[in-house]
Amino acid sequence: MKIMISYPPLSGDGTPTLGQNRQFQWFHNPSFIYPMVPASAATLLKSKGYEVVWDDSIAAKRTYQEWEENVIKENPDFIAFETKTPVVKQHWGIISKLKEKLPALKTVLMGDHVTAMPEETMKNSSVDFVLTGGDYDFLLLNILEFAEKKSALEPGIWFRADNGIKNTGKFRLEHDLNSLPFIDRDLTHWKMYGEKFFKYSPYTYTMTGRDCPWAKCTFCSWTTLFPTFRTRTPESLLAEIDILVKKYGIREIFDDTGTFPRGEWLKKFCNGIIERKYKLSLMANFRFDYINETIAPLMKKAGFRLLKFGLESANQATLDRLCKGTKVEDIEKGCKIAKDAGLGVHLTIMVGYPWETREDAMRTYALAKRLLDKGLADMLQATVVIAYPGTPLYTQAVENNWLRFAPGEWEKFDMTMPVFKFPDMEPSDVMKICDDIYKSFMTPKFMIRQVASMRSWEDFTFLFKAGQAVLGHILDFKREKK
Repeated sequence: MKIMISYPPLSGDGTPTLGQNRQFQWFHNPSFIYPMVPASAATLLKSKGYEVVWDDSIAAKRTYQEWEENVIKENPDFIAFETKTPVVKQHWGIISKLKEKLPALKTVLMGDHVTAMPEETMKNSSVDFVLTGGDYDFLLLNILEFAEKKSALEPGIWFRADNGIKNTGKFRLEHDLNSLPFIDRDLTHWKMYGEKFFKYSPYTYTMTGRDCPWAKCTFCSWTTLFPTFRTRTPESLLAEIDILVKKYGIREIFDDTGTFPRGEWLKKFCNGIIERKYKLSLMANFRFDYINETIAPLMKKAGFRLLKFGLESANQATLDRLCKGTKVEDIEKGCKIAKDAGLGVHLTIMVGYPWETREDAMRTYALAKRLLDKGLADMLQATVVIAYPGTPLYTQAVENNWLRFAPGEWEKFDMTMPVFKFPDMEPSDVMKICDDIYKSFMTPKFMIRQVASMRSWEDFTFLFKAGQAVLGHILDFKREKK
């Protein structure tokens, strides 16, 4: 049996970001982020004897016609797409076209949107299966085994039977991540993927956990829809890194877990890396309340170069409403602890909360700029707040009439414009603030500091890539939509 795991080309203003735990955005200067869970699915299915075709036509920059011709040529038994809110309707249409050309083809949709609203997709498209929950890899294996009459369907699957729509109930996040084979990098074309913050080549991604132990932030699709945090053991991640270093010569790794594990897990991992004496650069997502004067130096010694922290807002009332679990004072304190230990700091910021005023938004902008000016942050990433179906923020938005668009106008949730109404701002004001945050990099003090810090060719090329990324993001927020 043959299965194709595919990202077909999509129509929009730029290149789409679709991977797990992402806010969807159309990028002018795109980075192609390794879709780790679908890559895990491809690897698992291959290990069980299925013929697997990995087809990321977005990263490969194929046209729709090229993609469709390839699907017809491959003629798989199953094809699976990861989808998100702004493009789910496009995927419905793509499935309809495929069904006309390949009537026997079984189609699968997976992702946070269809987890939140599986019945909507079953009723509005001809898709055969919808997988809910974040364990696409295990559930894809399950439906292939079901098709071969080897097993019953697990919880969390919607399907068609007896001329109707059926489902197996609420998904369960009980699968053992340690049972998964390490991702087959060659099968999944690992060289296509990488973001601008990578510095040392060759580089790649790992993903040791799903997804964040906090699991309370009201805006986050993965942690609120899939709240059970699980990790592989530190020994498992270390064994995978051994392969990446020895087989592929990897010099830098970003772990794409929503929040990297802490406590004894982190200590064991760091000590394992130190014992190996690899010249390896590591990066991960982290929280301000996880960093401290004890763990930061150990992470630096283990080779961590950069940590990504969610700043989100400089207003405590907003952090509280988001259930972020951090204090505003934690932000600068955490940045200083990381920088004092020699760790780089990448901050993620969101603009356009429906309860924030212009003054509130500018307070966040001012904090971000101050941290850059003081040398307490190295990189900033700004996004417009989007309320995705299934999140508490979306439920609150519907209940409080915060949305500018009706539920179902999903294509407008693509970050080319805010989805919220604001107390004293226009949508264009929010887009401008995001634009201004990226322009914070363009101060003479920041540029001089970056140039003065260059010590190698990697430093130069990294700075050049970072500059390209900033200019691309500035274009991302110069939209004409109303």
